Amino acid sequence: QVQLVESGGGLVQAGGSLRLSCAASGFNFVINPMYWYRQAPGKQRELVASITSSQITNYADSVKGRFTISRDNAKKTVYLQMNSLKPEDTAVYYCKAFGNWGQGMQVTVSL
Repeated sequence: QVQLVESGGGLVQAGGSLRLSCAASGFNFVINPMYWYRQAPGKQRELVASITSSQITNYADSVKGRFTISRDNAKKTVYLQMNSLKPEDTAVYYCKAFGNWGQGMQVTVSL
């Protein structure tokens, strides 16, 4: 079955960085696009970034220039490098692929 295992979340001060990882299994990783979403308290889940099988990336306006999505097909892992973090980036971050969601991971940015 499809498994998406996220890691790398936590607490960081504003202006800091975190790198999220999502290790995938159970489907053909190489040919599938990968997505990072987030959901802040009281808000709808929103798409943060995506990357296609041919490495084409797309970002939400709120994270452009600060976040970078990448993928390592050999490791079947997708990453989200988050720099210049802001308190408004605080949310539960989810990896999504092949119609499946990861378990979610808390990212908290303090002042």
